[in-house]
Amino acid sequence: MFDTKLTRRSVLVAGATTALAMPFVRPSWAAPDTVRALMWEAYLLPDQITAFEEANKVKFVPSFFDGNSEAYNKLRVGGSKEFDLVQADGFWPQLYFREGLLRAVDYSKVPNGSGYLPEFEAEAFKVLSDPQSGKKIGFPFCWGAYGITYDAGKVPPERTETLECMFSSDYSGMLSTSARFEENIALAALLVTDRLGSRDKPRPDGKPFNPYVLSDEELAEVEKLLIQQKSLLLTRYQDNPTLFQLLQSGAVVAATEFAQVFRQLLTAEAQGAAPVDFRHALKMKEGGLGWVDTWLVTSGVQDGAKFDLCNSFIDLMISPAVMKKIGEVAGCSTTVDLRSISNETERKLFLMDRSNEIADLFMFDQPSSPEKWERVWSNVQAA
Repeated sequence: MFDTKLTRRSVLVAGATTALAMPFVRPSWAAPDTVRALMWEAYLLPDQITAFEEANKVKFVPSFFDGNSEAYNKLRVGGSKEFDLVQADGFWPQLYFREGLLRAVDYSKVPNGSGYLPEFEAEAFKVLSDPQSGKKIGFPFCWGAYGITYDAGKVPPERTETLECMFSSDYSGMLSTSARFEENIALAALLVTDRLGSRDKPRPDGKPFNPYVLSDEELAEVEKLLIQQKSLLLTRYQDNPTLFQLLQSGAVVAATEFAQVFRQLLTAEAQGAAPVDFRHALKMKEGGLGWVDTWLVTSGVQDGAKFDLCNSFIDLMISPAVMKKIGEVAGCSTTVDLRSISNETERKLFLMDRSNEIADLFMFDQPSSPEKWERVWSNVQAA
C-alpha cells in the first residue's frame, strides 16, 4: 500500500556503499564454529569482521533486515535458534525479551561497555532494562532522532523550538517531510496531544504517554493535521539526495529528517559549497522522536563458548576505534564517548555534545494499531 523505498536503513546503507561488498560465503546455519547475526547492513565493516574471524577462528555469518518488524517476524519463526545476535532499536528489545527471544546480558563480560556517553551507561539507559526483572538486555550502539533540519537564515531558530514550525503557513511551499508514514504520524501526534492536553489523561494502554499508542480521537486529529500540512509541503522526499538538493538550493527551508542530510550539507560547505547556516533541531517543546540501535543476544545462546564469542564481538563493535569508523561509514551518532579522539568538526557533525537531548525523546516503537495508522496515512495520501 505504501512506498517502502525510503527507510532509515536504506538511508544509512546509501552512505555506506564502500562497506557493503560482501566477501562472505555462508556456511550451514548448523555449523558450530559460527557467530550468526541478524543486523542492519550499513553497520557491516568487512575488515573488522575478518579480524574477528581470524582472532577467534570462527565464521561470522550476517543476515540483513530493513526494519524492526521484519526482524521480529524472523525471530518469532525460530530465529532465536538460527541467530546468535540481533539488532533492534527503540522499545523493540523489550518486546523481544518479553516474548523469550532474548537472553539477559552481563556488562562485566564486555569491557568496552564502560566507555558509553553518560546517557547510555547501563544504569542510566533504562530502555535496555527489562521493566519487570530489571535485567539488562542489550548494549547501545548508535543513536539519532527524526528532527528538523533548517536554514537558520530563513527560519529563526526560535521557530524550530516548536513543531508548529512544520505546520506553519509562513513557510508554505518551502517545507518537506519524508515519505515514511510512521514518523510522520508519530511526530504529528506530539503536536496534536499537546494541543488537546490529552497526554495526562488515561491512556489507551494504561501506561504513560507514548506517541505510538493513540486514541481514536487523537488519530482523527492527526489525520486532519497531516492533511492540512500536505498543502504546505513542496514534496515528501523519497531519498536523501533529493532532500539535499532541495535544502541546498533554498527551495526548502525546513524538513524533518534523520540528520543525515544535515551532515551532508555541513560537509559540502567545508568542501567549498556556498556557506549557509544549516542547523538541526532534535527536540521541540512538544517533544521529539529518537532511536537507539542496539546489540542483543538471542535466547538460543547458552552460557559457555558461544556466549563468550557474542560478548567478544559486541566488545569489538563498541570499541572506540571501531565506533568512530561506524559513525563515519554509516553517517550516524554513536553511543560511545568519542570526544577525546574527535576534532571540533566531528563533534559537531555527529552531535557528540548533544547526546543529553536523547533522554527526553520518545523512542521509536511499534504502532499500537498498524491497521489504523495505515488507514490514516492512506486517507492523507488520497486527500
